[in-house]
Amino acid sequence: MPPKPRASAQKKQRKWYSGKKKRHTVKTQVLVDRKDRRIICTAFAVGKKHDFKLFCESKTGFAETTRVKTDTGYPGIRGLHAKSELPHKKSKFHPLAKKEKRDNRTVARTRVANEHAIGFVKRFRILSERYRNRRKRFGLRFNLIAAICNLDLVS
Repeated sequence: MPPKPRASAQKKQRKWYSGKKKRHTVKTQVLVDRKDRRIICTAFAVGKKHDFKLFCESKTGFAETTRVKTDTGYPGIRGLHAKSELPHKKSKFHPLAKKEKRDNRTVARTRVANEHAIGFVKRFRILSERYRNRRKRFGLRFNLIAAICNLDLVS
């Protein structure tokens, strides 16, 4: 009996290809504590996975008293967590009202700490440039960099 043909490298890489970015990507989800800007939790997936689907599959849980502030990539989080805040989305035919714009600004002001923590990780070039190493080791390396960032915030 002849051996099974191995899957080609092209088929293996197909799942990592993001049509939106037009390249092979790794999706990274970061949870940040707003008070001290420390990275609490991370999750990783193939590049074409939706943000909310990655959140559901990572099984990240929150206490009911915790306020969660996300970007517009997590539309179904209100059904999972009562104290979640999302910015309002505008559409082509329904522009945002002044109150909705004001609400978006307040959510953005509180999310600045998250963006600062992500920017701090980007200084290590793991997120901001093309990752050229083995994808299996991406999670380990990212978590090590997140630990270095957290350690730097403490000292």
